[in-house]
Amino acid sequence: MSTEILTGAVVFGFFTGFHCAGMCGPIAIALPLKKDSKLAKVTGAFLYNLGRAVTYSIIGFLFGMLGEGLNMAGFQQWVSLVMGTLMVLSVVFPALFKNRFELDQKAFGFVGSIKLRLRKLFTNPSYGSLFLIGLLNGLLPCGPVYAAVAGAIATGSAYTGGAFMFLFGVGTMPMLLAISLLGDFISGNMRRKIAKFIPVTVVLLGLVFILRGAGLGIPFLSPPEQKLQVPQKTEIQMIEKKHSCH
Repeated sequence: MSTEILTGAVVFGFFTGFHCAGMCGPIAIALPLKKDSKLAKVTGAFLYNLGRAVTYSIIGFLFGMLGEGLNMAGFQQWVSLVMGTLMVLSVVFPALFKNRFELDQKAFGFVGSIKLRLRKLFTNPSYGSLFLIGLLNGLLPCGPVYAAVAGAIATGSAYTGGAFMFLFGVGTMPMLLAISLLGDFISGNMRRKIAKFIPVTVVLLGLVFILRGAGLGIPFLSPPEQKLQVPQKTEIQMIEKKHSCH
């Protein structure tokens, strides 16, 4: 997978961090961080964010495995095209049907049990507890995460899908680390303004996947797809050669 895609995952994650500040900010502020020293506080906040990134990477690995299976079946170009289109539509769809659907509120029936476990973990200020809080937090429904999952599928590789979503999680870290350590230091109005770049990054990533699937012959961005054609020609030549021997 090209560095453009992986870099895009980090950039996407960075702008998503401002969205996370509103959604997960209360969790980040309320983390049971140790007060012994600044190092202990920073370590705890980092472990929480690392836990989120690990969960994202596992999700990316699993969905990347799906993309890899489709890739082995010869559908990689179509997967890239479809996933890229879905990423673009995920931005266009809310604009067309604003306030008509509340998908996040109806998704994932296990959200209640996750929140219950989070409450129990908040009573324990250990490093392990903070890491587990991050792991569970990564399972909470989130629109940008759904877009990242589509990107993981489009990579066509389990390992690259895992790396894609891990880097996405890394991109969200600066904002949430700052909130955990400094409090809600950026105004809600400022966060909303910066968060407007999230749809832009989703569309740009979607367009990159569409271009890669189209195989237009553009170096690095949209290389021509020859992998599906060569085996077919070779197989035909072998069959013809076999018949000619008889």
